[in-house]
Amino acid sequence: MRDVLPQLMEWWENGEVFGLATVVNTYRSAPRPPGAALAVRGDEVVGSVSGGCVEGAVYELAREVVASGRPVLERYGVSDDDAFAVGLTCGGIIDIYVEPVSRDTFPELGEVAAAVAEGDPIAVATVVAGPGTGARRVVRPDRATGSLGSPGLDRAVDDDARGMLAQGITGLRRYGTQGERLKDEVQVFVSSFAPPARMLVFGAIDFAAAVARIGKFLGYHVTVCDARPVFATRKRFPEADEVVVEWPHRYLARTRVDERTVICVLTHDPKFDVPLLEVALRTPAAYVGAMGSRRTHEDRLARLREAGLTDEELARLRSPIGLDLGARTPEETAVSIAAELIMTRWGGTGRPLRTTEGPIHRESAA
Repeated sequence: MRDVLPQLMEWWENGEVFGLATVVNTYRSAPRPPGAALAVRGDEVVGSVSGGCVEGAVYELAREVVASGRPVLERYGVSDDDAFAVGLTCGGIIDIYVEPVSRDTFPELGEVAAAVAEGDPIAVATVVAGPGTGARRVVRPDRATGSLGSPGLDRAVDDDARGMLAQGITGLRRYGTQGERLKDEVQVFVSSFAPPARMLVFGAIDFAAAVARIGKFLGYHVTVCDARPVFATRKRFPEADEVVVEWPHRYLARTRVDERTVICVLTHDPKFDVPLLEVALRTPAAYVGAMGSRRTHEDRLARLREAGLTDEELARLRSPIGLDLGARTPEETAVSIAAELIMTRWGGTGRPLRTTEGPIHRESAA
């Protein structure tokens, strides 16, 4: 919903009623992940839930939901006999929850939008099937408002929603009416609005500028850091959220790093990258990559071993950084790095899709 939130807020603030369709669950090769949203107001449509496969049917359903005032959970898929009828011609199945939204039905939307704008973590838990369908609870790390039907259910969802927020996960959870975790009477969709994952780019070189651009394109909060003030300037890195002038290892040592953080070491200088990697490889970062030739990599590994890093810690290092695409320019190299980031996140193979079998889209992160 994050992508369409500005338009939703305009309609909501004007007191209008509109239909909001949200992907809440996917099976096999679904084109859009849980949380993808499409909103309908009259003849106007924003967003997407399927990349085009079922948009027309969802548009009509959203108009019906606005007219009736009742939310609906609908499943869309494709059969072998009817591949070009309403359904997913890619062979996947998606569950879409369609609800009417207005100031009356979703009074918390303003609070949610404000938190997203400020970068504050917030989750919206909605009953999409079972008793209390349509009930909503807004969950923050330290408090929650609204009720899904019972104190037990509220407590269970609060615990799960906070865990999902910490990991930036959006998805469907099933419970009993009192919050029992081994039952499935109630289906609750938790939409997490966690702050963007961080990309820390070290080394203010032309390759870093390209990596910063593609990092922003992928949705990261990008920081560029270098100890040399003449190179680490806002003018050279306009796409970065932050440009920091400090010794890289000192900056990283005082910076919070979590399981979603990406660290790209492009300094290409032992006096910078060895102490930096000594810190980086001992953080819980999702990805640590370093630029350099194979000879540079071997020399770097030797220096890191001398510094006391274990083989297990060194095995986390992606070096030389990126996938083998034959990249030469800074922009091509940035694409190579981005490709490895995506592969690492979703458990891809990095091979051409025509040489692989099975689902194209992974259902969960690696």
